[in-house]
Amino acid sequence: MTYRGSKYFLTSDKKRIKYYFLNNNSQTTVVFFHGFMSNMVGEKPSQIQKFCKRRKINFLKFEYSGHGKSSGKFTEGNISKWTNQSKQLINLKNKNKNLIFVGSSMGSWIALNLIKLFKNQVKGFIGIASAPEFLQKLMWDKFSNKIKKIIIKKKIYYLDHGGFNYPLTKQLIFDGKKNKILKKNIDLKIPIVLFHGLKDKVVPTRFSKKILNYFKGKNKKLIKIKNGDHSLSRKSDLKKICSALNFMIFNHL
Repeated sequence: MTYRGSKYFLTSDKKRIKYYFLNNNSQTTVVFFHGFMSNMVGEKPSQIQKFCKRRKINFLKFEYSGHGKSSGKFTEGNISKWTNQSKQLINLKNKNKNLIFVGSSMGSWIALNLIKLFKNQVKGFIGIASAPEFLQKLMWDKFSNKIKKIIIKKKIYYLDHGGFNYPLTKQLIFDGKKNKILKKNIDLKIPIVLFHGLKDKVVPTRFSKKILNYFKGKNKKLIKIKNGDHSLSRKSDLKKICSALNFMIFNHL
């Protein structure tokens, strides 16, 4: 999927955010939140966009500052900033319409932050290899004292993991601690569908299980994908995700 048709949005903190909005004049908008150091042009957002086009549903995707084609340095971003940028763009493009949030990995964390803010509009949530609070639970808590000292003293640490190099800043880690969401439940009875690969070597399935407990409603389920990795971008994975999205929109709204 190319960037054709994409635009830029200037946030209150002067960041140019790349986004794409498919306006089908629908009463429902599907919003896709991408993951950590990812972008909006992968297989998941591309297939969901195609689904929305076929079903004549509005679709919004974007790239947080420091990601993809958006402006800003990645090392200056954090969960609070990326959540606020997402909120501003959703407010601009979605005027009193139903919202379905789809979060991929870190994107689920940002989506969960915003569900409270858009409580009256959000009608469903789909999480894909969700990773809320991963900065502390998967990184900081597991770091050695040596690594922690490097982060505190030098304010940055370059983590090599899974063939990628992640520049982790002190402000990013400590901002993540301010964005804890899973200790309290939310009284929002909307359909919740979570997908998690049983061969996900990045984020354990327990993160998706915690999200299930986060919502008080009963219309929620965790779909474990056999042989599925963290990306869940195979054709079979994407078909399941779009099928769940289709059922959520046309059977619950």
